[in-house]
Amino acid sequence: MQHREEEPMAGPANETPAQEDVQKGRAIPDLSAERVDHRFKALPPDAEGLTVGELSAQRRNLFTGGYTTPVLALSAESVEHNLRLLETYAERHGLAFAPHGKTSMAPRLFERQLAHGAWGITAAVPHQARVYRAHGIARIFLANELVDPVALRWFAAELDADPDFRLVCYVDSVRGVELMDEALRAAGAGRPVDVVVELGAGEGARTGVRTEAECAAVADAVAATATLRLVGVAGYEGEVPEADPERVRDWLLRLTGLAAAFDAEGRFGPGIGEIVVSAGGSAWFDAVAEVFAQLPALSLPVLKLLRSGAYVSHDDGRYREVTPFNRVPGEGALQPAFRLWSQVVSRPTGEQAFTNAGKRDAAHDLDLPEAQVVRDARTGEVRPAGGITVTGLSDQHAWLRTEPGADLEVGDWVGMGLSHPCTAFDKWQLIPLVEADGTVVDHVRTFF
Repeated sequence: MQHREEEPMAGPANETPAQEDVQKGRAIPDLSAERVDHRFKALPPDAEGLTVGELSAQRRNLFTGGYTTPVLALSAESVEHNLRLLETYAERHGLAFAPHGKTSMAPRLFERQLAHGAWGITAAVPHQARVYRAHGIARIFLANELVDPVALRWFAAELDADPDFRLVCYVDSVRGVELMDEALRAAGAGRPVDVVVELGAGEGARTGVRTEAECAAVADAVAATATLRLVGVAGYEGEVPEADPERVRDWLLRLTGLAAAFDAEGRFGPGIGEIVVSAGGSAWFDAVAEVFAQLPALSLPVLKLLRSGAYVSHDDGRYREVTPFNRVPGEGALQPAFRLWSQVVSRPTGEQAFTNAGKRDAAHDLDLPEAQVVRDARTGEVRPAGGITVTGLSDQHAWLRTEPGADLEVGDWVGMGLSHPCTAFDKWQLIPLVEADGTVVDHVRTFF
């Protein structure tokens, strides 16, 4: 893991002028300078016209400082805990780390991930990479085959203009290699694009080359070009059909075996300096660490690159269930950082209540939100949400079932845990970062 001196996350009191991207002669956007207005859900109406930095500097309280419901909050303490945990985990297991940025699309969180040792940031599509580059990300791992000629022309220009920019991209077909080569030659690319052959996770899985023989054919196609350079192998073990520890481990052994075979056959490009071997979503990184540790010595140093992204916020649903830390509790535990606050706007019966947060506000593709706490509208007291269950979502309402004796009335705030960070972040453009006492210390801007 590469380290750089940490900077406090809370923004305004620690602001510095926008950094300069020397290679490209352009300023990296100062997100704290953006003005607060109607574009951003839940922010205080009386903050209209303030910069985000000025609002953060006021350290308002989420509940009494003018924020309107529904409002999604991130726990400042839990985010910091999760960043530190994955940093130390990767160090302990000799892994580099390029967390998947699609989870949050939040440059402020990217900064913190890099400050906590990340090698770079992973992207899935060209738009995400453009966001990263606009905010100064120097290393991007693109976990997809890139065949769009317009995007390839843009990447070629970025690489030619900035000698410090590094891009690593999947290839998974001979035809894809042909399309990439054609587009890069047409663009007059001066630097080759570094590529890794993607090994598919099995029959019926998602993308990736299915057999080792086909992998070799793709590698041969790369070698026949001057625009691409083979630097490693990669894949995603989360797509292993009927995944269990044994099946995942078997696929990872195929991946590391492919790296060793390619190295023995001299297939990697000249002058690459290191061989990239990459895998690791948020559900099986313990298996990745175990198998990567067994990789035999190759002819060059190996960049063992983990790509887990959901850890930064974790969740109260799917990832709580599948996190590898459940299997290796001695390594630590992630903390859920999301809480969606909404208010009870209707209590039509003793068994039913409705709050003002719905599908436009809450992730709901994997699991419904989980009612966790109630903040009493009369006293401000926070208590467990006993006997309260979210049973459904409309566009702008959460349906609650309340058991006999459940203490809930119109005006109360209900704090909900969410499942699936990737579809929670994307519904909010500016998210308050909140300390345990309710103090808002920063705001996290997203770009979806």
